[in-house]
Amino acid sequence: MARSDLDIVRDLYAAFARRDLDTIRAAIHPAFVMEQSAALPWGGTRRGPDGFFAFLGSLLTHLDPAVETEQLYDSGQHIVQIGHTRGTVHATGAPFHVREIHIWQLEDGKLRSYHVHVDVEAMQAALDAPAA
Repeated sequence: MARSDLDIVRDLYAAFARRDLDTIRAAIHPAFVMEQSAALPWGGTRRGPDGFFAFLGSLLTHLDPAVETEQLYDSGQHIVQIGHTRGTVHATGAPFHVREIHIWQLEDGKLRSYHVHVDVEAMQAALDAPAA
């Protein structure tokens, strides 16, 4: 039985929590495109598996994040995750807890697009916070 798109995304979040980069890379479609606010140091538009890993490398250079999913559902054309990202800023040790929505689209069982919507103002405040 083929795994559903919902199962694939659920497994992706579990792989991210384990920092299982091989599983994540295997899930990315060659024509992958992601977008996140360019106001964040790791934001902007990224393309392909290498673009996703450039995003991930920049994100993990700045933060030690953990995704907390409140809802994960299939809207018909997209998989939508609603939740929070919590963690610390590497440069200062400042904690953060930021609301987020992730919107995924899959093609042929692979991640085709990823739109990240975080509370940019709250994330910037955490990045600018004094050392903890």
